[in-house]
Amino acid sequence: MSKRPTIIDVAKAAGVSKSTVSLVLQNSSSVKEETRALVHQAIKDTRYVYNRAAANLRGASAGLVGLIINDLRNPYYTELAVSVQMKLAERGFATSIGNSDEDPALQEQLIASMIEHGVSALIIAPAYGGDVAPFKDIQQAGIPTIQVLRSTGFDTASFPLFSMDYDAGGILATEHLLENWGNNVAFVGGIETHDITIERKSGYLRKMGEAGLDPVSFHGKANRLFGYETALKITRDRPDIKGIVTFNDLVALGMLAGFAQAGVKVGSDIGIVGFDDIEEASQCFPQLSSVRCDVKTFGQQTADVLLNWVEENKQPKAQVRYSVDLVVRASSSKT
Repeated sequence: MSKRPTIIDVAKAAGVSKSTVSLVLQNSSSVKEETRALVHQAIKDTRYVYNRAAANLRGASAGLVGLIINDLRNPYYTELAVSVQMKLAERGFATSIGNSDEDPALQEQLIASMIEHGVSALIIAPAYGGDVAPFKDIQQAGIPTIQVLRSTGFDTASFPLFSMDYDAGGILATEHLLENWGNNVAFVGGIETHDITIERKSGYLRKMGEAGLDPVSFHGKANRLFGYETALKITRDRPDIKGIVTFNDLVALGMLAGFAQAGVKVGSDIGIVGFDDIEEASQCFPQLSSVRCDVKTFGQQTADVLLNWVEENKQPKAQVRYSVDLVVRASSSKT
């Protein structure tokens, strides 16, 4: 995204302070007419566009940041939204939250609405599908925007991607299962063609390949129902499978229920590792091993970077990956 003029650029062009420019933009009577004229000329020369929401944020009032999430029903994304909102509030920003429900048309509507209401910045966990037109609208409006946890694949130089090291997580989970449960390890969950599935599966495929083993995959929606149904299918058709890496914890939780119904003891007969380490992972039975993606810290730090972009024009790196680790619990500890 080309650098849009900021209040700092106007201040430099006018030879005044940033606070003086703010006072002029707020129509304060405390600024001399001569200085006011200099600032207005600098605004014209720099082609600075006054964004009232962003300006309010620099002053005493709260401004507005848009947060668009692909699936707020998923506890992982809910926790992300909470951590972002609290960090924004801490720094004086209000948050407008929208759930696209994995619908690109609804996502486009939410983006248009937030641009119309003058958000100062956007954080988007994008829905898959649709076209890039809404992101071009954001680009044209010059709104700082960070993609989180998944990407549209559109110009990360303009829309930086902040996510987790999913590849490393898959490696950790697969290594653990191969060491403790033998060579028959499968990957379960996620729409096969989605980038997020490809990323979360990449570490699994790498470790299986290094071990000279054939990968086995069961793809579908990343929810409890798919996990439940796949557990029954594995019990019936593939009893040789002894280790499972799941796309996320929701799939894993569904598998716990399915295997329980089928009389398969997770942690004794088969090992399961989830992905995300949502709060419920440590509260179910048996407790679920999971690749821990610290979404609370992730959300807070991403919000900080975005606000630094808004307030100080500090452009983020095009891509940032946060580290993950493996939390081993009863579902894969082979009791």
